[in-house]
Amino acid sequence: MFKKSNKNTPVTTIVEPHDQHLPVRSGSQEKSIEHPKDSMIEVTSSLPPMDRGKDAWLFLAAAFTVEVLTVGFSFSYGRFQEHYSTTPPFSGSDNIAVIGVLNQGLILISMLPIVQLARRKPHWARWMATAGLLGCVVSNIASSFCTSITQLIGTQGILLGISGSVAFCPLLIFADQWFDKRKGLAFGIIGSGSGFGGLLLPLLINALLTRVGFQTTMRILAGMIFGLGMPLAYFVRPRLPPAATDTKKPFWNWRLLRSQSFLLHQIANLVQGAGYYLPGIYLPTFTRHVFGASDWLSTLSLMLLNLSTMIGLVIMGYMTDRLNSRKCIAISAVGATLSVFLFWGLAVHVAVLFVFCILFGLFGGGFPAAWPAVMRETAEKAEARGLGHVDTMLIFSLFCVSRGIGNIVSGPLSEALVDQMPWEGDAIGAYGSGYGGLVVFCGISSLNYVTFMCYAYEWPMTD
Repeated sequence: MFKKSNKNTPVTTIVEPHDQHLPVRSGSQEKSIEHPKDSMIEVTSSLPPMDRGKDAWLFLAAAFTVEVLTVGFSFSYGRFQEHYSTTPPFSGSDNIAVIGVLNQGLILISMLPIVQLARRKPHWARWMATAGLLGCVVSNIASSFCTSITQLIGTQGILLGISGSVAFCPLLIFADQWFDKRKGLAFGIIGSGSGFGGLLLPLLINALLTRVGFQTTMRILAGMIFGLGMPLAYFVRPRLPPAATDTKKPFWNWRLLRSQSFLLHQIANLVQGAGYYLPGIYLPTFTRHVFGASDWLSTLSLMLLNLSTMIGLVIMGYMTDRLNSRKCIAISAVGATLSVFLFWGLAVHVAVLFVFCILFGLFGGGFPAAWPAVMRETAEKAEARGLGHVDTMLIFSLFCVSRGIGNIVSGPLSEALVDQMPWEGDAIGAYGSGYGGLVVFCGISSLNYVTFMCYAYEWPMTD
């Protein structure tokens, strides 16, 4: 509704509280925003533009850096796992892989309650990146005093994972405000921070562990997160004032569970998540055990995987802004599956393994950048069916939960798959290396998305 104005008075628009599908756009006129508590308050501000401008790109650069310092560390855990497996007092311990999968899994699973809190308390969301980074600093310092794998599970696994999720959450909520037509690209660039961190951090971690040891390494990493992250966290801020955020609309909509397309994506996310993170955890150990590679080559395998993941996320985000999301997902799934079965499974030389690292990162690593398009399509279909308003961040959070559960399940499952080195000497390439079960499971979990999407095309869907 509009207030009357004369020719000399700027038009003042009363808008409903912020809706994810109808963001308040910038303009030269003054805007008055309805307060969520049914009282009209005048907020005279010129909102910065979406998809362009200094503020949007500053946010994107800051969000990318925070992603590097949080999720990027979880993508570098393979280098820590190699160190723990070969260095006292951790060598010979069970459940070393559990640290990495807990870290990565909790970053995803914790998204649901944290996003809900941010929706209810938009003033708090502004400072979540800062709080999460401080938690990462504390967890790294605490890890430096650990002398057992059980203690590291608590600090580097649980505490670091939850802290990373707190820092990660506002990146996605605010990106939804800053970007509209370039949303897929923005999510891809933010997500590529994990690959960029996974590219550089293994080099840094390897050099530090070699020169100064574990305890000093963890304290240096804590200082780096504080020194780089704290100044940039200031720019992880919302485009809209908290008064423009609708806290009255329910975050939960259980009728979403009646959406068949949503359920298909959920199941596929869970299975794909159970296999996707295994190469990043086991590649350095696999490279050393199977090919007798040096520390440098073992670290290089992880770097190549994360570099290609970074590129894959940006490409996939660009594609989903222009193409049907299912086509993009199918390309990702088929490419990842073939790379596992052909280049990892049949690897007889470290060079072939490096080809796998590049292809798997490009295809499998780019998959989450398709989520914004899937979220939008799922919400639109659900509302068209009369299921009510669906918050796209609820869909995103549930996608994260299913992927995180799959990731956590993969920890003990992967330990069982490599226990007793099955098929060792009985098959060619990596299939006969003792890691064959791991390779096959990773390939099958990548293939499942193709299966579910083919089923979706044939299923007479009503949503």
